[in-house]
Amino acid sequence: MYTRNLKILLLSLAGFLFAGYLTYSKVITGTCPLTEGCPYLFGLPTCVYGALFFGILLLASIIHHLHKTQKYQKVIQWVSVAGILFSGYYSIQEIFFPSCIIQPCTYSLVLPSCVYGLVLYALIAYLAWKK
Repeated sequence: MYTRNLKILLLSLAGFLFAGYLTYSKVITGTCPLTEGCPYLFGLPTCVYGALFFGILLLASIIHHLHKTQKYQKVIQWVSVAGILFSGYYSIQEIFFPSCIIQPCTYSLVLPSCVYGLVLYALIAYLAWKK
């Protein structure tokens, strides 16, 4: 149980740092650092929402790791599911309906960045829901 909570915390931190870097680059410099299209939702890059989801997961996992409160376990479970749905939708959009200016799209990390967020959310959800 202890190592599972620590794994969730570390995965949340990795996701927050990755999405935070993408958010910082896109919002501050105005360019996507990974040379790929950048989907928007309500006028904001989707990486902003990813950073928000991972930030919530990080805070909830820190509190849960320290206090073992069941309430925060539920937060981790449901936010990770929301993250899967969100990043899954945008992963499908980026893979099958790319928005790159120059076609075909090339990705610095082989796959669109949303796919990596999806993998992290799925790992966190697996660990959080596992009995």
